[in-house]
Amino acid sequence: MEAMEQALGHRFANRDLLLEALTHRSAVSGRDPRKGKRAQGPKGTGSNERLEFIGDRVLGLLMAEWLFEQYPLEQEGALGPRHAHLVSRPVLAEIADDIRLSSALRISPHEEAAGIRRLSSIRADAMEALLGALYLDAGLEPARQVVRKQWGSRIDNQARPHKEPKTLLQEYLLSQGLPLPKYELLAAEGPSHAPVFRVAVQARGLTGRGEAGSKRVAESAAAIDLLKLLGQDVAS
Repeated sequence: MEAMEQALGHRFANRDLLLEALTHRSAVSGRDPRKGKRAQGPKGTGSNERLEFIGDRVLGLLMAEWLFEQYPLEQEGALGPRHAHLVSRPVLAEIADDIRLSSALRISPHEEAAGIRRLSSIRADAMEALLGALYLDAGLEPARQVVRKQWGSRIDNQARPHKEPKTLLQEYLLSQGLPLPKYELLAAEGPSHAPVFRVAVQARGLTGRGEAGSKRVAESAAAIDLLKLLGQDVAS
């Protein structure tokens, strides 16, 4: 917890909020992690799911505010894709890695053995929960400071509005007079709260593959893989 406070640059007045943000639902198992007693309420009580819910909204607001300041001449059609990319699960998972959030998460031994700590969806959800905990502990300003510090390089590197990999792949294939790509779900595994999707996409005799905690993100990862095989820049 202290390592997370240092990474965030914030000392929690209510450290129970930080503990909750770092608690995956598998570690609760019907017990309150702060009191060691059986939790009262629905399944998941005491985990970071509720904080993830509010953190998602906090991040969305702060990112919209920042983009509005950063790009005063752009309209919604350009700001929207930028926003969608910057609050997406892959970017959230990258930010979580930057502050070594994964190592601080409380996960049950069973799920630990299954490897869910490595899933981008788990890391992304925990990052949102941390932002929610920051907001509830001290308001928008601490959360704003963390967002502007951790997302700063990604804002600076967005010379053009972001395009999703699937869109880039489709546009490239159409420009070459080729058929649209075909995505195939290879497998959907794992528990309902931490699924793993494996997807393949084919075009021009090549196959890209992707794996993620949601089918949409797995398709994006597969599109990136195929774009690289096709020798295309995926940094747009």
